[in-house]
Amino acid sequence: MELPGMSNLFASILFSTIGMAAFAYGKKAASWKPMAIGGALMGYTFVVSQTWLIYLLGVGLSASLFVFRD
Repeated sequence: MELPGMSNLFASILFSTIGMAAFAYGKKAASWKPMAIGGALMGYTFVVSQTWLIYLLGVGLSASLFVFRD
């Protein structure tokens, strides 16, 4: 098993932090959409190992926070 590179770790930390903030906002506002997207942002980096795919999914999920806002 190969260790992840620095760009992979940076992306994981960045998008997990955005996900944690979105989840906390959704919990405070009692809205399931930001909670679900925040949970996905926090969890998908454990499943995906390719750096370009982590960035692509992270940007897409982060953009969906604005598209699917209440």
